[in-house]
Amino acid sequence: MEPLFVYFLLSFLLFFDLSSSASPYHISHLFESWGDQHGKTYSSEEDKSYRLKVFEDNYAFVTQHNDMSNSSYSLALNAFADLTHHEFKASRLGLSADATEFRRPNLGEPVLVRDIPASVDWRKKGAVTQVKDQGSCGACWSFAATGAMEGVNKIVTGSLVSLSEQELVDCDRKYNTGCEGGLMDYAYKFVIDNHGIDTEEDYPYQGREKTCNKDKMKRRVVTIDDYADVPMNNEKQLLQAVATQPVSVGICGSERAFQLYSKGIFTGPCSTSLDHAVLIVGYGSENGLDYWIVKNSWGSRWGMNGYIHMIRNSGNSEGVCGINMLASYPIKTSPNPPPPPPPGPTKCDFFTYCSTGETCCCTRRLLGICFSWKCCELDSAVCCKDNRHCCPHDYPICDTTNNQCFKRVGNATIMQSSEKNQSFRKFSSW
Repeated sequence: MEPLFVYFLLSFLLFFDLSSSASPYHISHLFESWGDQHGKTYSSEEDKSYRLKVFEDNYAFVTQHNDMSNSSYSLALNAFADLTHHEFKASRLGLSADATEFRRPNLGEPVLVRDIPASVDWRKKGAVTQVKDQGSCGACWSFAATGAMEGVNKIVTGSLVSLSEQELVDCDRKYNTGCEGGLMDYAYKFVIDNHGIDTEEDYPYQGREKTCNKDKMKRRVVTIDDYADVPMNNEKQLLQAVATQPVSVGICGSERAFQLYSKGIFTGPCSTSLDHAVLIVGYGSENGLDYWIVKNSWGSRWGMNGYIHMIRNSGNSEGVCGINMLASYPIKTSPNPPPPPPPGPTKCDFFTYCSTGETCCCTRRLLGICFSWKCCELDSAVCCKDNRHCCPHDYPICDTTNNQCFKRVGNATIMQSSEKNQSFRKFSSW
């Protein structure tokens, strides 16, 4: 049976089973099917049993909501259905707590669009990159900022370039705090002061904080000239801004219904205590309800392939989940700098180099000083502690006993087989 067909079949069964009887056998069977669909494995039977109880609780919550006949949105047992609400909030947000306290003085009214279209979708105009996944790092602010910069760069230059969240996480440390949270305006200011930002391809996201790579920070591929804040609680001017380009916003993303959102127009209930950052990429209307098209950074298995529709013109000046409270966008008028020269060899120390695209790994260290280096054939790789092997940056957990590389996804460990992907490498020799 084709893998794609299996995936859609399981998705249908999971949705259909929400209306079935909730016997222990039924829940257990549903949990096993859900785990197969999302590639979930657990460290022990005790952990799996606990996750089953969490899953059952989320099942009850989803079923109760979906039984409401007057709701404009539905929930589902998505990839986060084995996480408690507390666990989810602790790992998937990241907007600084003082978000509403930092607002640059308004420098004047934004440029008005005289004839605002009835609907806008910047995805259809090629100004939005693929949905990304922040993982368990609280760096939502960096994804909202790069998304807005990617959009305005496409609009001004005609080129859609995926930009590096990892550069912001590692290097933008004056005010922002990496995986501990940040603000989009600070990220814009960092890019302006640095005279540009590197690409996602060259400085890839790793889901954790690392030492700033100053060489890559100098690869200024895309620039912005300024940024602007939409006046707080002014939905009319927010609409004006979104009609012009994608806009980064702060919201309350910690509601349980937000965790398990599946489709439809999200109307709350929702707090206005801002704790998450997302990107508005358009707006529209359906069945008499106006909505924002919002790109999240929780991967494509959340919501509508990574997106959510949030109600617009709700009658509350703050907007649902506070979406009108903290909106900002980058301004670009200047062309990007010429492409940087191809990267040279990777420098390990004053005397040792690895080839372009390889990673230096220390094989002998004394008193904190490396005396012997080997080269891993993977770019930005993780060096294993056995001093003989390395793993790709997106599967950073070494299993030197079984020659495999792993990564963490939520509370589960997903395996990447070395036989299939040849990802578990030995260091090359000189």
